[in-house]
This record gives sequence, structure tokens and C-alpha cells, in this order.
Amino acid sequence: MSTTDFNGATKVAVVYYSGTGNVHKLATAAAEAAEKAGAETRLRRVPEYVNESLAPQFTEWTEAWAENAEAMKDVPTAGVDDLEWADVILLGSPGRFGLIAAPLKHFIDLAWPLNARRGLVNKVMSSFTSTGSQHGGQEGTILSLNNVFYHWGAIIVPPGVTDDIQMAPSNGNPYGVSSVSGRQAVPGRLAENVTEDNLAALAYQTRRMIEIATALRHGFAAAR
Repeated sequence: MSTTDFNGATKVAVVYYSGTGNVHKLATAAAEAAEKAGAETRLRRVPEYVNESLAPQFTEWTEAWAENAEAMKDVPTAGVDDLEWADVILLGSPGRFGLIAAPLKHFIDLAWPLNARRGLVNKVMSSFTSTGSQHGGQEGTILSLNNVFYHWGAIIVPPGVTDDIQMAPSNGNPYGVSSVSGRQAVPGRLAENVTEDNLAALAYQTRRMIEIATALRHGFAAAR
């Protein structure tokens, strides 16, 4: 942990991309949980790299996309410096055919210089997602993010089946908390399918990451 400050609160960066609000709602819950746990917290959104909807022919989806963009406009945009600053990094992305959404993938690519100088080594990382259906690529999206963490030399801390909340009917993914957003995005009803159990599970996942990261920080300090 070459740049980690072993004194003070654990630093948590929740970095996410959200198209129609589901991942935004989950990310906000994670940031709130981190703050309640006493962590120094940054909630950061990854912006679109286009100025218009990618699917204007889907009118309701486009309206929901625009509504979500307005709802998120005051959330600071993510920078690679947020990754360098953090002890704990929690990435969130909707699933796109079992893969990371393109805006978040682009942001990850920007972190290549930081990775090249080993600036992400030994940071605690985990991820979460939301997909249109229960079998819409949740595990694939989480594992795609984990593949990034492997390259970065991170310490991956999944939620596992380590708390009862993981066994709630709308939860159950041990790799990273996942919600089912539904196949249709309806304006005025954003993120209504993100359940309270999803939010509670992500709060647990965040606290678990902080607990592990705090122990590691003290362990690394003692080793020095």
C-alpha cells in the first residue's frame, strides 16, 4: 500500500454509472452506509460519453434516461484521483449483455497510468449491478469487474453468503449485490424495483469492505 495513510478514517470511493436510476439508488445507499460506519466517503458518478440517448426510438426509456441524468446532475463526476485517494473502492454498473456498461469501462481505461505505477495495489474492492431480469447477466457483470480488480492487484471482498440479508428473496448473489430493475424504464417511476432488501444488502457489503480494509490498514502499519 504505497500511498495509503494509515492514520484517520478509512477512505471509501463509491464510483458508478447509472442509465435510468437503479444503480444510482444503490450507490447512494452504499455511500450513506459508509458514512454511517465512520468512513470518509466520496460518491462519484461516471458521466455519459454521448449527449443524446443511444436508443431514441424507445421513447419511455429515453425519457427515463433524461430524468435520471437530471436527478444525478449534482453528484460530482468521478476522476482517477478518486481511485488513488481511496482505501476502499466500490464500483457499480448496470449489466450490458453480462458486461460492464461502456461509460464505466471507459473510466476504467483511464486508470491505466495509475495501475501502471501500482497505485491500486492492495486496495479493497468490490462491485454491484442491476439488470433487467434475474438472469440478465448479473454474475457476468460482477465477474467482469472482478477481472479488472485482479489486474489492479486489489483485494476483492465480496458479500458472499455471510449475512442473513444475502438470503432475502430479492438478493442472493454472493459475488456482489445485484438488483432486478425490470425490463421497462418508466418516467416518474425510476428505480422503483430496487428493493429495501437490495439496499440493506449493499449497506452490509459496504460495511464488510470497510471492516476488512480497516483491519488491513492496521496490519500493514504493524508490519512496517
